Amino acid sequence: MNASDLKTITSIDSITLEADDPEAAQRFYSEAFGLDSRVRTVATDAPSSGFRGYTVSLVTSQPANVRALFDAAVAAGASVVKPVEKSLWGAGGVVQAPDGAIWQLATSSKKDTAEASRDFDDIVVLLAAEDVGASKKFYGQRGLAVAKGFGSYVDFATPSSPIGLGLYKRRALAKAAGVPPEGSGSHRIRINSDGGTFTDPDGFEWSRYASPSGALLDQRSAVTRAGCRRPPGPRSCRRAGARRATRRRRAGTPAWRAT
Repeated sequence: MNASDLKTITSIDSITLEADDPEAAQRFYSEAFGLDSRVRTVATDAPSSGFRGYTVSLVTSQPANVRALFDAAVAAGASVVKPVEKSLWGAGGVVQAPDGAIWQLATSSKKDTAEASRDFDDIVVLLAAEDVGASKKFYGQRGLAVAKGFGSYVDFATPSSPIGLGLYKRRALAKAAGVPPEGSGSHRIRINSDGGTFTDPDGFEWSRYASPSGALLDQRSAVTRAGCRRPPGPRSCRRAGARRATRRRRAGTPAWRAT
């Protein structure tokens, strides 16, 4: 297939996580993070052990929100992988959801400027790549431009997308998440976008997102037009996509890194 024949990815609407108990998994994501529309769950019996080769990050505006999200996740049943700690670049912590997914909760801010809440500004899916250069080219052929890249890390420009995307070497991603890099079996994740159905070089599956009724969603939805990573709410649409992207990459440090 020629590159010109490939569908362009402009928006990642949601992710689908495969779980042994999808109802319990969906309940966790609703209670812990309020992710009713961005994270969907389905049943699976596909074998999967160890590190699944991806993490999902919630990037917040201040350390207090990191702590609020972390505490809510643990209260809802998540396991602590890394406790919340401050560092030179900000603050972060890592939890493992009951379904096995690894979540990084992070901010590049060092100081709190408002009352603590579970608001967050970005959802970022980071995929482990065996060959970052080859995977970067693969996604570039599908319309994703590189916003920032250094060493074994690539951050794609997705200013109008509810969910961001990045690549990282497997061992480096596992180290950042605080888990052993070994793993086998299913990734147990599917990424839903407007870019069609395909599988990337590392086995991550993508599908075209459809509403529960089966109708394809208009990527220019109210949420996308507002530049929000979350469904509309009192404070969830405070920042446009360009401002969020700038803040996430400030000082050249990916804010999802909870190390």
